[in-house]
Amino acid sequence: MSDFFKGIPEIKFEGPDSSNEFAFKHYDPDEVVMGKRMEDHLRFSIAYWHSFAWEGGDPFGGRTFDRPWFGSSMDAAKMKAEVAFEMFRILGAPFYCFHDLDVRPEGDSFAENQSRLDEIADVFAGKMEETGTKLLWGTANLFTHRRFMSGAATNPDPEVFAWSAATIKGCMDVTHRLGGQNYVLWGGREGYETLLNTDLAQERMQAGRMLQKVVDYKHKIGFEGTILVEPKPQEPSKHQYDYDVATVYGFLKEFGLEGEVKMNIEQGHAILAGHSFEHELAMAASLGILGSIDMNKNDYQSGWDTDQFPTNVPEVALAYYEVLKDGGFTTGGTNFDAKLRRQSLDPEDLILGHVGAMDVCARGLKAAAAMLEDGKLEEARAARYAGWKGAPWLDMDLEAIAAKVAEDGLSPEPRSGRQERLENLVNSYL
Repeated sequence: MSDFFKGIPEIKFEGPDSSNEFAFKHYDPDEVVMGKRMEDHLRFSIAYWHSFAWEGGDPFGGRTFDRPWFGSSMDAAKMKAEVAFEMFRILGAPFYCFHDLDVRPEGDSFAENQSRLDEIADVFAGKMEETGTKLLWGTANLFTHRRFMSGAATNPDPEVFAWSAATIKGCMDVTHRLGGQNYVLWGGREGYETLLNTDLAQERMQAGRMLQKVVDYKHKIGFEGTILVEPKPQEPSKHQYDYDVATVYGFLKEFGLEGEVKMNIEQGHAILAGHSFEHELAMAASLGILGSIDMNKNDYQSGWDTDQFPTNVPEVALAYYEVLKDGGFTTGGTNFDAKLRRQSLDPEDLILGHVGAMDVCARGLKAAAAMLEDGKLEEARAARYAGWKGAPWLDMDLEAIAAKVAEDGLSPEPRSGRQERLENLVNSYL
């Protein structure tokens, strides 16, 4: 194994009274919550791109990290894999996620890219057998290379569409081979910068046809995992076709895919769309398309997706409330799409960022479970809509409704939504 994390012990649960920073205070994998082990509820996953591929840059400055595996060789990629699986072992993380570009260097051709990805997949297969770590999902990076500057599936150049389709196929093959439980499509540049050179109908059609091809290929190869789309508004494009959950659902309906595809929802992307995380989760659950989550948080004073580790227990509790109310994860999980701050240079920082985030999620999960088991929030919600039980209005036309209102002399008075009481109730569980 790598010595990058030399001297850092495996992280164990020691309870809330522990003063050991290299210990979980709240995340006990074996604690039973609502009849299920906490580890099986949360299904934590480590994001390969932020933890091992990101160099510490931001829009105003370049690389700040100095990692021994940085480089463009396959030897560097294999060293990166050694470090990654060592970190998974230290944290006891059951899953990981990756883009193809995270794990292999860019080649001079599509064939070389695929050959390198297959070679790293061999390394991963051995490491997964050795450690027991599983693949939550794989995906293709179709946004970093300059060929994707005008999008991938939505690109006006049909050759870029073809390259993107071939790359997705290769990533799906590797995900399937490694037993991945989902495959994610994230349209990093599926949008436009100006309408002056954009054909919206053409680009939307291309995006829909690409997703249909992905679903068809899933069935052809017998991939039993879930196809997930990750909504994201703006940044980097002025407009993104996958703006939020509701927008993506309309897209899925248009192309007949609402029964085939679910959502991977990120907290930071929800904020960029002007929503809360729990709103996007509740919307997806109401539409039957909640699949998995990318857990992080945004800096509310910054105008871009800062991908910070979660630290806000109330926010996380409300998110897991929606997950638990929907029945919990099946193939999905909690992927930490979160990165260190560019000033956090030490190996210990990388471990401790995840330790703190896992504890925050554990606290949020337990609070959410307490809310759901107590039932008071759902009782209040049901009471608010109780008048609809037996109400005739949905089955009557407008003329019949008007006649009935006049006949009965209806003059409804407004009723309190009791928001403050419910906010106080939620706070009592935290």
